[in-house]
Amino acid sequence: MATVAFHTLGCKVNHYETEAIWQLFKADGYDRVDFEGSSDVYVINTCTVTNTGDKKSRQVIRRAIRKNPDAVICVTGCYAQTSPAEIMAIPGVDIVVGTQDRNKLLGYIEEFRKDRQPINGVGNIMKTRVYEELDVPAFTDRTRASLKIQEGCNNFCTFCIIPWARGLMRSRDPKEVIRQAQQLVEAGYKEIVLTGIHTGGYGEDMKDYNLAMLLRDLEEQVDGLKRIRISSIEASQITDEVIDVLRNSKKVVRHLHIPLQSGSNTVLKRMRRKYTMEFFGERLNRLKEALPGLAVTSDVIVGFPGETEEEFMETYSFIEKHQFSELHVFPYSKRTGTPAARMDDQVDEEIKNNRVHRLIALSDQLAKEYASKFEGEVLEVIPEERFNDGEQNDLYVGYTDNYLKVVFPATEEMVGEIVMVKIAKAGYPYNEGQFVKVVKEEIVFAV
Repeated sequence: MATVAFHTLGCKVNHYETEAIWQLFKADGYDRVDFEGSSDVYVINTCTVTNTGDKKSRQVIRRAIRKNPDAVICVTGCYAQTSPAEIMAIPGVDIVVGTQDRNKLLGYIEEFRKDRQPINGVGNIMKTRVYEELDVPAFTDRTRASLKIQEGCNNFCTFCIIPWARGLMRSRDPKEVIRQAQQLVEAGYKEIVLTGIHTGGYGEDMKDYNLAMLLRDLEEQVDGLKRIRISSIEASQITDEVIDVLRNSKKVVRHLHIPLQSGSNTVLKRMRRKYTMEFFGERLNRLKEALPGLAVTSDVIVGFPGETEEEFMETYSFIEKHQFSELHVFPYSKRTGTPAARMDDQVDEEIKNNRVHRLIALSDQLAKEYASKFEGEVLEVIPEERFNDGEQNDLYVGYTDNYLKVVFPATEEMVGEIVMVKIAKAGYPYNEGQFVKVVKEEIVFAV
């Protein structure tokens, strides 16, 4: 049996697509093996969001070539899309496919084996207007299933290369989304995470259909689905209709990831973001009113070109005021080919790092404050895996619907199921809980 090994760099969408590409190989009779061993075919799914992403991708490609010089080396993903010639120039690379036409990969492998000529299968992504269907009926991860619902982005923020790597907005056919969601529930998943390059923009390229309608249809039409999580949504995409759906839903969880990037209007303008802080704040207030206990996590870039101490403090104060439950903080990193990389007033690395540390300290404090509100409460948790603290124990780790990471006593049989957990103590980086049983709607505490 022929073997294939995968290595994925970058975001959740890339991880989803690697699983989809594996399904194609599996259907063709391939056996999946560990990337660190020898394989007949290596598939490297690359990232290009930063210059470091490109560099790491090149390192992994070279590692695969060293492992088995006779293997077929296939490179796909965002870096492959934006810089195919750069990748083809690496001796030992055989096939390059971008962020489209992944279903042609097996045909290219056959063609390469016959002709022994490198193949560049990268097309012009900006001309692509149709969503590429890639099915994933089950995941290597047993507990949370991702479901990709859209591709591409029309925003062209000044710091971002992604529209050039992924093309413009394309939404997946709602019937296909519903069909695959049902398939995932039947494979045993209780929670589905809707994901994409610009997830909240789902439906913007469709007539008479949008994200709010998709959320309603998933809730009503997918039997056995317990949780719907949106991987990320922009403030500008949180319409009154979306808020209304969230307010009335029994399945959409109390957690939203809303990228902030900066809390200063002047920086947002330089970033070419599509909202003001006043609008963002108003949306947050409306959401928290509709969904009491809502967890809002966010991404923040610090040290964007020209960012002053005053602008940074505007961001700091906004986050503090609106009580985000956790932040992903990034120092601004120049991405070749973007307008921001050519801007004057690049911020000194030391200043960037200082600001990163200040925001991380604030994030830790806010995470602790948010979690402590739930001390003594019984919440639904899906155990994901054994908690590894280097000691033998019966502790497992899982997430509540509002994205609290909880460590609690459980068993292997509970993994992937919804269990009731009483939050005993809120701490950071995780919270401690006690597994409880529900007997005839009464909560009975486990000993």
